Amino acid sequence: MSEHDLNWKYADDAVVESDAIARARQQSLELGIEPVSPAVGAQLALLAAASRAESIIELGTGVGVSGLWMLRHARGAMLTSIDTETEYQQHARQHFADAGVQAARIRLITGRAGEVLPRMNESSYDLVFVDADAASVIEYVEHGLRLARAGGSVVVAHALWRGRVADPAKRDETATAFRSLISELEASAAVATAISPVGDGLLQIVRLGS
Repeated sequence: MSEHDLNWKYADDAVVESDAIARARQQSLELGIEPVSPAVGAQLALLAAASRAESIIELGTGVGVSGLWMLRHARGAMLTSIDTETEYQQHARQHFADAGVQAARIRLITGRAGEVLPRMNESSYDLVFVDADAASVIEYVEHGLRLARAGGSVVVAHALWRGRVADPAKRDETATAFRSLISELEASAAVATAISPVGDGLLQIVRLGS
């Protein structure tokens, strides 16, 4: 095992997940869904807490692992979550309930993110989490920055895309899209960005301005 692999494993193993998150993770794996890693979940929880998030939107509900993490320390936050799979969202709703999250704090929307996002209110969210169709990441981040308030964050999972983004020889559509997105964001004065290597890479973007 490489030094980097040991670091990733340690970062995941150091995280203690709640029983509700552990159950949601187990069901995700049983259904063939790839949930965020424990280290990514912990980082999402930290971002939500640090920003004192009151309004969160995520693309990709799964069965609720990432949503539970984001609400862990943002106890008053409202979560809007979009996914194409009704069955997954039904499971997520149960996991939220089991975790003691009030139903009024959760809004689950079934549909394609590209069709739902244009209808969402601009500058209304403290935290936007993107964990959906990676090939559409540029479109989703554009929507996310429109939805985020000034000072709000857009966070994107799988930003290193199986290690392919870091290798310029990998020219598949998704790796190329991530490289283009990262380059464009770095050149923009409207945002601050950073890439964390946890999980499969976590791209963090803060919308600047007032």
